This record gives sequence, C-alpha cells and structure tokens, in this order.
Amino acid sequence: MSVTGMAGMYNIKKLIPDLQPPEEIYAGIPAVFHFSVRNSKRFLPSFLIRLECNTEQSLVFPVVLQKSHASGSVMFTFAQRGNVPLGRIKISSPYPVGFFTRYWSFEINRTVTVFPHPIPSADSYGGVEDSQATGVVLSRERGLSGELERIYPYSGSEPLRMIHWKHSARSQDLLVKGFGRYTVAPLVIDLETLPGQGVEERLSRAAWLVKRWGRDRPVGLLLGGHLIPSASGKQHRLLLLKELALYGSD
Repeated sequence: MSVTGMAGMYNIKKLIPDLQPPEEIYAGIPAVFHFSVRNSKRFLPSFLIRLECNTEQSLVFPVVLQKSHASGSVMFTFAQRGNVPLGRIKISSPYPVGFFTRYWSFEINRTVTVFPHPIPSADSYGGVEDSQATGVVLSRERGLSGELERIYPYSGSEPLRMIHWKHSARSQDLLVKGFGRYTVAPLVIDLETLPGQGVEERLSRAAWLVKRWGRDRPVGLLLGGHLIPSASGKQHRLLLLKELALYGSD
C-alpha cells in the first residue's frame, strides 16, 4: 500500500494544467475551451490523467510523456452574461492499481467575459439608424471595388489585372484602370431604441447587431448616454461586446 501510494502521488506530481478560453463566449451557447496538461518531470511519464474543471467537463489522457504535454477540447455553457471566474482545475488518477484516486487541485486566477446571448432583430438593421446615412457610398479614395473613374500610367505597383490593355495598345506606355472604393456608412446602436421586453433582451439584440455588422461596417454604441464612436476591426467589435456584457454590473 505504501509503495502504490507513493507511486500514485508521484504520478500526478509536476503536472501543470491550463485552460484557454475562446475569444468570443455568448451566454447560453456552448463554447469550445482548450484544455491541456504539461508533464514537467524529467524522466517519468504520467498515466491515466483526468482533468476536471468545476466538475462540468473532463478529459482523460492515457499517458502524458515526460517533458511533454497533452491537450484536448471541452465545451462550457454559461447561463448569464458578465465576468465569470473559471474556478478550479482538478488533476486526478487511479494509477497504479485503481484502488484509490489521488488528486491535486489548482486555482485558476482567470475570469472570462461572457457576452449577452444574441437575439436576431426583426429586420437586418434592427430598427437602428445610421449616424449619417444608410447604404453604400462611393469614396474618392483609390480602390478596387468601385466604378471606373480614370485611366493613368502604370507605376509598377498596381496588380496586372488593372492594366487597361486596349488603351495601352494605342499608347507607348502601359495604362491602368483607376477605381473608386465602396465604403459603408457607420452604424450607431442605441440601446434605448432597440425593441425588447427589458434591458436583457435589448442587450441581446445589440449583441446580435454587433456580431452581424461588426465585420462589414464601422459600428458604434450608445449605452446610457455614453457614446463609443464607430470604428472597424475585430478588437473594436470585441470591445463593444464586452461593454454590453458588463453593462449595469458596476
């Protein structure tokens, strides 16, 4: 019993677990987390290693080699929006004979931000007005998606597909086609004007609008008189979703 007890405890020693959340987590929707464990022992592998987080999800690795790691994916579902602590990770194993299960517990000093559950609006814009105008406008900046605006000499930096071969055949130099660029007017989401039975439903509709339009156009947010200006990009979209997740939590 003493020998097996010492072997069992050493089997789970020097194991370092890690739990990595995805970038976007929405209330009520399963999210995929990356679960891993690293064996920092120099000579011996670890066997029959089980990782658990708050007893909700677990993974079992038959063997984790020395100076190596094993990983897998687990699904977590959070009922409410806001900052949620991840809690504790438990590493356990019935090794070597299965009579006893030995374990270590690790506190995870990390929280995740759970965004509101997205609820689609009745129409594509959810009844929210643009800050200036709706639809698509033509920018005078040089681009590839607008209408043909001019013909100009080839500088060597333009793609070959932009060369205007018919005009170039009549000229001694290569000529390229100059296009305008289509841009979309910014969208400002006003929480107070969204439809819904209460604040939580309006937050969910706002989250859907941010998720729907955040990749395609500049989006801003008006929350309780505080305006977050319209901007584009993934980091700005995540900022808006975080503001919705933490609204009213102060």
